[in-house]
Amino acid sequence: MNSKNIKKSLNAKLNKWLESIESEDVKKTIQENAIITGGALVSLLTNQEVNDYDVYLKTRESVLKVAQYYADKFNSTHNTNAEVKEEVDDNFILVPNGKVNIFIKSKGILADKDAKTITDETEPQEEFCEEEEVCDEEEIVEKQKYRPIYLTSNAITLSDKIQIIIRFWGDVEEIHKNYDFAHCTCAWSSWDNNLLLPTEALECIINKELRYTGSKYPLCSIIRSRKFINRGYTINAGQYLKMCLQLNELNLKDVKVLKDQLTGVDSAYFDRIIRLIETKKKGDPEWQYDNNYLFEVINRIF
Repeated sequence: MNSKNIKKSLNAKLNKWLESIESEDVKKTIQENAIITGGALVSLLTNQEVNDYDVYLKTRESVLKVAQYYADKFNSTHNTNAEVKEEVDDNFILVPNGKVNIFIKSKGILADKDAKTITDETEPQEEFCEEEEVCDEEEIVEKQKYRPIYLTSNAITLSDKIQIIIRFWGDVEEIHKNYDFAHCTCAWSSWDNNLLLPTEALECIINKELRYTGSKYPLCSIIRSRKFINRGYTINAGQYLKMCLQLNELNLKDVKVLKDQLTGVDSAYFDRIIRLIETKKKGDPEWQYDNNYLFEVINRIF
């Protein structure tokens, strides 16, 4: 698909989504702040079906507003109490440029039955949805388009292939600091209808090559590479070495670091591991996990 048609396609998708939003304020916020980047652009360029559209927002205020709108939407149709909170330090002081989280009491994830259509096919629905969290399909009088079906601290997934990332915001350049592979760095912005197609990204898409550009989340990148390899991409040993060098700079024995490094990995299994560690440390703050403990937990869960 050429750039002109990609813009038309993305505009059409955005407008259909906006039609479902009841709040004019939220609708305007999305119109003026939405950025679509990642795999959707790759699919459009190669004339393949889009799996989902990763939507980022330009400002912290827009993230808070949109996240609160969909958390309220989810709570209104499910027996849940998801809250949108800004990151604070140990003294409950707002962290400058900190993260936005959806806080879910005692749970890391909320989902209804439709969420099984957007999660990893290797992860059965019952592995991440507690029975009381799941909204019986018959409880929904009418299946609305673009309704929230999956909430985590990283993103809000809507039906109809929209995923709103709430952990990061900023302009395209700032967002791509959190990205890892060059082929994912094409982007489109809603407020000016601008389509960015970097030469390096196009080369990697044409050659189906995984080229690691550096990321704040190398552990996530190593795990994510499996997905692209399954789609026919190739990667050389040097790219793995770059990821390992960055990973070596991190202390994964700190549960906060480990949790943060798994941001963006769509696996409820990882969330279960983090919750087990956090629960054990809550009972014994001096306890420290080691590789033997993690290997045992991983073997039990995966």
